[in-house]
Amino acid sequence: MTLRMYANRKKLPLDGVKVTLRHSRHHGEDCEHCDEDNAKVEVMSREIELFGDLTDGERQRLLEIADKCPVHKTLEGKIVITTALKEK
Repeated sequence: MTLRMYANRKKLPLDGVKVTLRHSRHHGEDCEHCDEDNAKVEVMSREIELFGDLTDGERQRLLEIADKCPVHKTLEGKIVITTALKEK
């Protein structure tokens, strides 16, 4: 959505976007307690495919904009998840 809004505002010929996301867990390189459950690092790999008659510069700029997306920023930051049971 962030890419679409940016492309529309800049009148870029972006016809579509395909994002492939992969999630995995890896041990840190300097893992001292690798056998503990919380010793693994969450890794998300993202591949972005841009469709349209875009220049290399426009494609690179769209990639930069993708990293400024609010969801991307949230996932990069420290996340605390709280859960509560909602009463009826």
